[in-house]
Amino acid sequence: MASPVLFFSLLPLLLSAAASPATAGGGEKTTHIKLYWHDVLSGSNPTAVPVAQAASTNTSKTLFGAMMVIDDPLTDGPDLKSSKLIGHAQGTYISAGRDAVQLMMSMNFVFQGGKYNGSTVAIMGRNEVFSAVREMAVVGGTGEFRLARGYAQARTHTLDIKTGDATVEYNLYIKHR
Repeated sequence: MASPVLFFSLLPLLLSAAASPATAGGGEKTTHIKLYWHDVLSGSNPTAVPVAQAASTNTSKTLFGAMMVIDDPLTDGPDLKSSKLIGHAQGTYISAGRDAVQLMMSMNFVFQGGKYNGSTVAIMGRNEVFSAVREMAVVGGTGEFRLARGYAQARTHTLDIKTGDATVEYNLYIKHR
């Protein structure tokens, strides 16, 4: 059994270690960011372009097998022309649903300017386009978001069925150092 003198002499050290941010919650921060993702397929300057298309009997319904590469603007508001640009979503999405429009998303949100300038958040997951709310995983990050994890919720703000252009509200809930 340990000596009571040793226990009481180490007590302040033990208490300070238990209350330090590094051990209590790992010194993590939680950040919520609301932004708008603009996927532009139409016009002379698209931000999403097809790079592959598998032969399929139902491509007109779901575009199953299509792969898009994106460099989509991220803004602080829903209007692409009047909102402040805060970064870009760079990556790919693949139409992975044969019977419904379900995308496999893999993208980095690259922040430009402000306190997150140069930082990124990596997002990956399933996006069932016509569901009211879709949730994807935050699987990593850099800069301010080093060691990030969390989730992203996507809600369609506007979708033009004829052109495929879409504006999607993203709410990111990020735990990071």
